[in-house]
Amino acid sequence: MKVTDLKGAVTAAPPERGGEPAAGTLADPVRRARGPLDPRRLARHLSFAVGGFLLVGWIVVALFWPHLAPADPMAQHPDLRMRAPGAGHLLGTDQFGRDVLSRVLAGARPVLEVAPLATALGVGVGSLLGLVCGVRRGLFDEIAMRVLDVLAVFPSLIGAVVVVALAGRSTTTLVLVIGTFFVPIVARSVRAAALTEREKPYVEAARLRGEPFWSLLWREVLPNIAGTVLVEATSRLGDAVFAASTLSFLGLGQPPGSPEWGASVADNRVFLQQGWWTVLFPALAVGSLVVGVALVADNLRERVAAR
Repeated sequence: MKVTDLKGAVTAAPPERGGEPAAGTLADPVRRARGPLDPRRLARHLSFAVGGFLLVGWIVVALFWPHLAPADPMAQHPDLRMRAPGAGHLLGTDQFGRDVLSRVLAGARPVLEVAPLATALGVGVGSLLGLVCGVRRGLFDEIAMRVLDVLAVFPSLIGAVVVVALAGRSTTTLVLVIGTFFVPIVARSVRAAALTEREKPYVEAARLRGEPFWSLLWREVLPNIAGTVLVEATSRLGDAVFAASTLSFLGLGQPPGSPEWGASVADNRVFLQQGWWTVLFPALAVGSLVVGVALVADNLRERVAAR
């Protein structure tokens, strides 16, 4: 049989219902084009759906809490102090008579102001360093990795105390502290992925045709490790949420009286026996957001590993 006969046999495959091509033919590219990161595949996993719901839900709350909160989260009502959850106040009131539900909703914004910025800083700088070190190697790689090793073993809490004492307590300080301590973690992960890609034929082919180093990074290597960077970003986002709340709980983040979740737990922990709700609900808010991000990150990690 001639090649032209084979070509005609392929193109002549009869369509099925409504003119759609039969599954398994060469005219069925859409189905096979769905990769491991296809949102429809991820959504089939209950854990991803739950995690995405929690993450998106808290983002919506952070953006629109003034329209969702039933009361002013800072308004004090001494005659209503330490009221248990009930019809008037669904999550009760705290030591100053402030509505706990309103404070939990308002507390999402300061957390989600710090966490994404710190994640962007850590992932951005860490990915750049890891990418350059993994592809270039040599002296720069050795020096950069040794510096990052020192930063990785340095106690993060001590570093946070020192930076806050020198720079003062602010959102910018929190972002810099948390983001800086993410850099070594991200850089190591991205460097490992870049080292794997560095040995592949397409990178050598790009070098042989004289492609500039930075073009090699952005156009050749980075697109092939984008999944690793995405997994690191989601993983670090959950860590940033927990870190921001922890620093506020320790008095290194948001000031006392702030509705931020960690600060709320710190302000009310002495009333745990009389008003458990003042501590439980802010803590549950932190936990639900961290768990939501972790579920999304775990599903992404599985899909990237399957590629």
